[in-house]
Amino acid sequence: MREYLLFRIYAPLASWGDIAVGEVRPSYSHPTRSALLGLLAAACGIERSDEPRQAALAAACRFAVRVDNPGQFMRDYHTVQPPRSQKYPFFTRRDELIAVREQDADAIQSVRDYYMDALYTVCVWLAGDGSYPYSLQQLSQHLAAPVFALYAGRKSCPLAAPLQPHVVTAPTIKAAFDAARWHDSAVPASVPAPAVFFDECDHAGFGGHQLQKVVRRDVPASRARWQFSERYEVQARPPAPPQEPLP
Repeated sequence: MREYLLFRIYAPLASWGDIAVGEVRPSYSHPTRSALLGLLAAACGIERSDEPRQAALAAACRFAVRVDNPGQFMRDYHTVQPPRSQKYPFFTRRDELIAVREQDADAIQSVRDYYMDALYTVCVWLAGDGSYPYSLQQLSQHLAAPVFALYAGRKSCPLAAPLQPHVVTAPTIKAAFDAARWHDSAVPASVPAPAVFFDECDHAGFGGHQLQKVVRRDVPASRARWQFSERYEVQARPPAPPQEPLP
């Protein structure tokens, strides 16, 4: 038996950054490891520039994501006008626009992908050498009352429902998902047999329903330099529960 932290993510728009080349900014179908670590770090008040605390959190946390509702795919056209160079951080958009005007910067065109009305259940457990910066109970408290604003990937994607974080004790990831309890809230209905994506481990509990193992480049190696390394992610799709016959 081990402890698991569970919470749900729902937003009208969500975007989970995939590898981006050129003007296209694609999205994974579910939250990436870097996005979930960023969510936890923001909730705990860890600055992006605080590399030691970011690294400690990343070393401690492992994740599983159940896609309760995949939502609808949407591709949006953007124009962005950033300054050509940045010698100091901009604290307001006004400061950034002043730099744009001074540098006579051109607009950049891009296409960005989102998922509308998607619903995810996230399961977190602690791994590593045991020197955790936070316990699961502390992470749960921070998610319930975050220090910084939380987003579904991008800052343009605010959350639309409470995360409802809570800690359960279960023998496997599957049992932890089954043990989660949620209050009624305005979220989309779950699909009958949701897919589950999780870090490699020996306590998954999905048995023969594990489908494939793929390589993901979503492990933050440096937040300051925006560099990522690879990991293995396993996908499982448990069967849908049997439906009762109609009367």
